[in-house]
Amino acid sequence: MATVELTTTNFDEVTSKDGTVLVDFWASWCGPCVRFAPIYERSSEKHQDIVFGKVDTEAQQELAAKFEIRSIPTIMAIRDGVIVFAQPGALPESALESLIEQVQGLDMDDVRKKLAAHNH
Repeated sequence: MATVELTTTNFDEVTSKDGTVLVDFWASWCGPCVRFAPIYERSSEKHQDIVFGKVDTEAQQELAAKFEIRSIPTIMAIRDGVIVFAQPGALPESALESLIEQVQGLDMDDVRKKLAAHNH
């Protein structure tokens, strides 16, 4: 499956579903973003069970502001509607694969308990 363009219109719908969604916040003028794109694309071909979304921060400034994206590329991982990872910087392919493995291996009941405890 190729990457999905995420906008203010479809972002919540796509990211609130069960399963894993990776989001690449990028811009066409950003060198590291352009170099990271083929790595992200290859990974999307490998992991058919994951949604690979891309947010063009120039076109979607509202989304970039909502998530306080200050540096691009920023990679965000969302699992079952919960943001479980967000970090600026292009990842090498091995690090991206490792991130996917870790996100897929999370115990989401445990994550929700920790979030609930943290928010009280």
